Amino acid sequence: MKFLIVGDVCGRPGREAFRKYIPELRRKYSIDVVVVNGENIAGGRGINRKTLDEIYSAGADIITSGNHIWDQKEIVSFIDNEPFLIRPANYPEGAPGRGYCLYPFKAKTIGVINVSGRTFMPPMDCPFQKVDEILKKIRNRCDIILVDIHAEATSEKIAMGFYLDGKVTCVVGTHTHVQTADNRLLPKGTAYISDLGMVGPYNSSLGINVNNAIEKFITCRPVRFEVADGPNVFSAVVLETDDRTNKALSIERILFNEAAV
Repeated sequence: MKFLIVGDVCGRPGREAFRKYIPELRRKYSIDVVVVNGENIAGGRGINRKTLDEIYSAGADIITSGNHIWDQKEIVSFIDNEPFLIRPANYPEGAPGRGYCLYPFKAKTIGVINVSGRTFMPPMDCPFQKVDEILKKIRNRCDIILVDIHAEATSEKIAMGFYLDGKVTCVVGTHTHVQTADNRLLPKGTAYISDLGMVGPYNSSLGINVNNAIEKFITCRPVRFEVADGPNVFSAVVLETDDRTNKALSIERILFNEAAV
């Protein structure tokens, strides 16, 4: 099987780039399933009904998220009814939504788990313990298991990769919006990358207007962030798995920079 796992989609420009490149990549790589981090699709912060429908119609099969999942208040009205939209599983008990999903594809079942890191991030339950808890529930029900760790610290994401090496098919990091160059198969066979990167404006600060970011850093005061304009970057990986063993065969980085065209 082949999976396209796409980095954080940021605002309207990111949604437009997602819609532009997904059909082309599906054809080129014979993609079976598209997984995308969508926590920034609505104005750069959160998910609303309109943007969720748009990203699904553009080709997303499974949508993960992160610390901005609650930024659009309307999400609590529909997240429980979206089986393939997941939020970090290590929110405290009672949070709306779910932290993992089981996605059927032909004769296989794909499990996708979403957790948040804790270093330089909002307080959460332990992501390592939470993944273990979920794996006990779903390991025997899944052929392939993917994990999105939405985290600030590269060290925490690498630790999660090695912690899950041999236990899951693939671990990808999200949140920092800059693609890392460390895609590889870990010693026990799990595919890994520290950060998928971003889909959104290239000439920006993580998708946000650079002047907004500069003002915030200089003044140390609250600043209203706006999604930047201009050429986009599209960041993702293609994961290939063995149809017989379900083990990862390769993880290839995809990076399109429209500013360089």
